[in-house]
Order: sequence, then C-alpha cells, then structure tokens
Amino acid sequence: MSKPEATYTVRSLIVTAIASIIATVLVLEFSGKIAHSENKDHVPVGDFKAIHVQPGEDFRMSSKASELHAVCQNGYLAIAADADPDYRGIVVDYKNRGVRCQRAPNTDE
Repeated sequence: MSKPEATYTVRSLIVTAIASIIATVLVLEFSGKIAHSENKDHVPVGDFKAIHVQPGEDFRMSSKASELHAVCQNGYLAIAADADPDYRGIVVDYKNRGVRCQRAPNTDE
C-alpha cells in the first residue's frame, strides 16, 4: 500500500489558524464584546513594589530611570507620568489605603 498524500499542507493550516484568530478578534471587537475603558479614573497607573534597604546595604537597581515621577498631592504620595503629568494615581497599600507623604518645609522664610 502506498502512503496517503496529505490533503492540507502545514503552511495552509498555520495561515488558517492565524486568519481564524484575527477574524475572531475582529468579530468580537465590532460586536462590542471587547470592552475598552474610556475612563482613566479607574485604570491603574502602574504596579509598584518597595525594596527594604538597611543602612550600608547595597541593592541592585536599573540605571535607566522610569517614565514616572512622584508628587505629594493632598498629603498622599502620587505617581504621575512624565509624558502626561495630569495622568496620576495615588499610591495605596494592599488594603487600598493611601501612602502619606510630607512636603519639604519651606526654607525661603
């Protein structure tokens, strides 16, 4: 008995799978099943962690600065984007409590 020939090539199966994924995403998008939030009030600005450093202890950190900066807003620490300073969020702990900060005392007086 001779070997049966493959009806479909591997390339055609891969193209069909990719086309199916693209078609599925487009159908879901146009039917409104994929939700896009227009309200920036409820979107996290970023995910942060604290690194405990003891006096005299070295720690590793990237030499490249992030595209965010911290500001003290109404007594709480806020993180704002460098590209859009109005896009900012208050830093909270795991129980959603704000992290307090203090402004530097005014030494101009």
